Amino acid sequence: MAEYRERRYRHQIRHERLVTFEATVQETDLLILAESNLSLLAKEMLAAAQSCGTGPMAAVAGAIAEQVGLALLSESSEVVVENGGDCFIKMDSPLQISILAGQAELSSRVALRIYPEKTPLGVCTSSGTVGHSLSLGHADAVTVLGSSAALADAAATMTCNQVQSANDVQRALDFAQQIEGVMGVVIIVGDQIGAWGDVELVSI
Repeated sequence: MAEYRERRYRHQIRHERLVTFEATVQETDLLILAESNLSLLAKEMLAAAQSCGTGPMAAVAGAIAEQVGLALLSESSEVVVENGGDCFIKMDSPLQISILAGQAELSSRVALRIYPEKTPLGVCTSSGTVGHSLSLGHADAVTVLGSSAALADAAATMTCNQVQSANDVQRALDFAQQIEGVMGVVIIVGDQIGAWGDVELVSI
């Protein structure tokens, strides 16, 4: 590990309208300027990314969904915030979430049933074949249930990266199990599906 060096140039960085704050987790050290102090959001992204072995941007969609959802809970006891396939969920009754998996045979034919006692939680999906986000894997869909949406987002990204073909599904499931805070995972590759953890799948 490289020796830490104080970034003295930061003392010269100021803006008359923006709040300046730092977010540091191990070797990641950020200076951020924003309209308000978002250090909690940034640190959540960094911690989630660190636990999954990804960069912090792998958790940004989930982290934003969660922060918005938590803010809305002051006005509503039930909240679902979806941000590009990454969801923060707090419900008082059961909810079904369909899994979109591009051109895969199982796309939109299976859904997760979410029970209220499991919420709040994050449900996030990564794909190597759908959407514009960078993925190093080839799964049609990797959906992760996590203790936070930021964690679920980062875990879905890294688990999807493990899948190059249907032969990798079990290995990817084993990988996801090792990430603290992951409650369950579903992987779809073509006409193949694998699942682990606290998940209930229903046909639709």
